[in-house]
This record gives sequence, structure tokens and C-alpha cells, in this order.
Amino acid sequence: MSEDHKKQLETQLWNIANELRGKMDADEFRDYILGFIFFKYLSEKMHIYADDLLKDDGLHFINLNTENPADAEYLDAVREETLGKLGYFLKPNELFSEIAKRGNKQAVDQSNFIIEDLTAILNNIEQSTLGTESEDDFGNLFEDLDLNSTKLGKSVEARNSLIAKVLAHLDKIDFKLQDTESDVLGDAYEYLIAQFASGAGKKAGEFYTPQQVSKILAKLVTLGKSKIKSVYDPTCGSSSLLLRVAKETDVANFYGQELNRTTYNLARMNMILHDVHYKRFDIRQEDTLEKPQHFEMTFEAIVANPPFSAKWSANDLFLGDERFSNYGKLAPKSKADYAFVQHMIHHLDENGTMAVVLPHGALFRGAAEGHIRKYLIQEKNYLDAVIGLPANIFYGTSIPTCIMVYKKCRENSNNILFIDASEDFEKVKTQNYLTDAHVEKIITTYQNRVEVDKYAYVATLDEVEENDYNLNIPRYVDTFEEEEPIDLEAVSHKLKQIDQDISATDAEIESFCQELNIKTPF
Repeated sequence: MSEDHKKQLETQLWNIANELRGKMDADEFRDYILGFIFFKYLSEKMHIYADDLLKDDGLHFINLNTENPADAEYLDAVREETLGKLGYFLKPNELFSEIAKRGNKQAVDQSNFIIEDLTAILNNIEQSTLGTESEDDFGNLFEDLDLNSTKLGKSVEARNSLIAKVLAHLDKIDFKLQDTESDVLGDAYEYLIAQFASGAGKKAGEFYTPQQVSKILAKLVTLGKSKIKSVYDPTCGSSSLLLRVAKETDVANFYGQELNRTTYNLARMNMILHDVHYKRFDIRQEDTLEKPQHFEMTFEAIVANPPFSAKWSANDLFLGDERFSNYGKLAPKSKADYAFVQHMIHHLDENGTMAVVLPHGALFRGAAEGHIRKYLIQEKNYLDAVIGLPANIFYGTSIPTCIMVYKKCRENSNNILFIDASEDFEKVKTQNYLTDAHVEKIITTYQNRVEVDKYAYVATLDEVEENDYNLNIPRYVDTFEEEEPIDLEAVSHKLKQIDQDISATDAEIESFCQELNIKTPF
């Protein structure tokens, strides 16, 4: 599929979402439109694979009848193969195309009432994985698709009609899964997530990191590597950031954790839609700080955009937790930024790289945060670079942010690189945006690790110590623009000229007033 076809697919999908959401906000309709796209994808993937299995027997999957004993034998064989290969199973009459036909009265001698059957089919997909290796990856995947929600229509008939309309629109779109090995549909899905994020305001931060920021993080942790064995995101949202890393290098396995249940389901769908085999990803749902799910594991690359200054328990019991015990202090209850950093450091391989987005305050706030920051630099020497980003590049917040890069085995262990990219952006409507050129400038500067006037500075550890481990970027990168010298003699001459002009104007006004035989206004 060409780039043009990809753009057409994105436009078609977004138009469907816009046309059908009605009174529902974009972020509310998101779960339905993305869920139905995912169901269509699973159906087409199943159909293609099943037909491939049956081709030597001259059979087509769609023609197999579950009531026919001879066909049932073939179906059992297909089921066994697909559960191992795809991780799930659908019967011929459960495929998306068949349900879409029924819903739009194109199926002979069958009711067009499909809500109950569709609900059962989505449940059957999950049920088909029970007792298999893919059970955790498909379990409760469609739980947010409440087909009986009054948001879809006040009456059952209205809901059925709307759902049938959505399926009909989607059924007209050929995902062309056989024509390409690229992630065209996955990219289109990403596009939809981004579009929903831009309309979701503050909520968007729960599930989406702007693409250009994701690109910077992904490039930072993969520099010089043609393959990495694992990438981890402790606040993975919709998995967009994890998948972005795979665009920079070959990734063997993906790991993530997400607190929000709906977003967790979206993350798993996103992985599968990008053709990441269920055995290659492990996304779990829980509070990362309070109940970590990958406790005994370390990862070669770690990326994250944690919720800025989130609250957490900061329970003293965590001082006995391996993630925090060496520091002697916990991040404050009202600001979990460094708790996430400590968690990530704990999971980082000795040869790994970690890049995390944090609010600017994490660079200079004192008390416990200052203590942790000092420990990471003075005792561990893990901090490799600090990159200041422009304000207003994240959905839902305008605060300035930064990226901190950490490594346990640093090549440049006697210094820390500071980059001030805060003025490099373009404005798109109300949002600031990083171009590819801005991204490349950051990555090239990090890679070359040289000083750039008013942009980058390589600070020695002694300099950082002299600043009491305050990492505020202006302390290191001098962006001061010297003002042009003022010619006081010229200013004095100009003021005298202005006085003369005022006197001449007053005289002229006085003359007019005399001619009109009225008092002067001064």
C-alpha cells in the first residue's frame, strides 16, 4: 500500500468517526470506533490465515458450515492452528464481513438485529484464548465496547441501526492486509489515536505522547543499536511510545504497565494491530509505583512520559523496597516524578539507556527531590543528558518539560550534556510543534556531544556540584542575547526635536483658535 493509500485510509477512518459520533465527544466515541476497527482487523487476519491453511484442500473458510460434521473436522484443525499462530479463533459466521452484511439487511433469511450476536462474538474471541498462551493478551479486550450504552441510541433499534451503519462504513474499506508487510493499518490506527488525543484535552495525557516527542525518546535509547532485546515503558498509555522504538531499531520484546483499564485495552489492541505477535509483548494493568508487575526484570531500553507531578502514597514501607532503599529518601507524596525515575533506574540493564519526560521543576526542586537528584549524579553518575523542550507541546498542559537521559555505564562519565531546545518549535493552531529538523538537531547534538552557542553545553561534574546539583538549564546554557548599545546623544537629539515639533504644533493650534475666535485648549 502506497503512502497515498495510507493517507486515504486515515481520512476514511476519521471521517467515519466524525460522521457517527453525533452528540458523543470524540474521546468517548474513541473506544467504539477503535474497537470495531480492531474486530475487523482480527476477522481479516483470521480469514486470510484460515484460507491459506485450507487452500491445498480446495476449500474456503467462509464456506465451512459449523453444522456440517465434515466441515466441523476442518474447523477444529483450523482452530488448533490459529490459536497457536494468531492467538485467537473466529468461526466463519462470526467474521466482521458476515455481521456487517446481516446488520445492513444483505444476508438472506436472517434478521438484521445484530447487537446480541456481536456482543457474543466479541466475548467468544476472548473465550477462545482461555487456557492458551495468549489468554492474558486477549482477556477482557473488548470490555469497553458497551453495545447497550444509551450513548449509542436511546432505543435498542436506534443502537442497532448506528452499529450497523458503523460496520457498513468499515466494511467498504479494504485494509489490504495481504498486499503489504508494512504497518499501514497500525499507522492509521496510531493516526486515529492522535486525532482523538488532540480533541480530548487534558485526558489525552493518559494515553498519548505527541509523535515528535516519542521520536526523540526512541532515537535516544536506540542510538548505535541495530537490535535491542527489550524495551519497557512503565506508564505505557496506548503503547505508542513502545511502538515508536520499533521504528528506530529491531525490538525483540515489548514490556509495559498501565494504570487506566481502558487505556490498557487500547495498548494491547495497538500492539496486535501493528502485527506484534502476542508472545512478543507483555502489557500489564496496575499502578506502577504501588504494584509493579515486572519486578525481577531489567530492560535494555526504557522510555516513559509519566503523568507530571502525580500523587502517590510515598509510604515509609517503600524505604525497604529495592527500587528506593539506596536513596534514603522517597519522592514527596504530591510529586511522584522522581519515584518514576527511581523505578525505571531499578529496571535498567547495565548496558541500557533510559529517556524520560519530566516537568522542568524536576531539574531544580529541593528537599527530597534534590537529595535523590544529587545521589543519582554524585553517587551513581547515571545522568547523561538534560534536554529542555518547548512549552505547550503536550496535549492538556502548557508547562515546559524536559527529557532526562540516564545510563548505568556512561561513555562520557566525567560530564553531563545540557541542550536548550525550548525555542525551537513551530506553532500549529494553539499547540507548539517540533518539526523533523528540530528533532534531528536534538539527536545530532546529543550524538556529537559538543557545545553549540546558545543551544548546548557540556558541563563537568564539578560544575554541576558547584551549582549544588541544580540542573536548571539556564545555569549551563547561556542564551543571553546582548542588547544593542544605546546612543544617548542621538536619543537626546531626538527628544529635543520632539519638543520643537510639539511647540510648532501648539503654535499652529493657537493660530487656528484665534481665527475661530475660541479659547486655546492649553
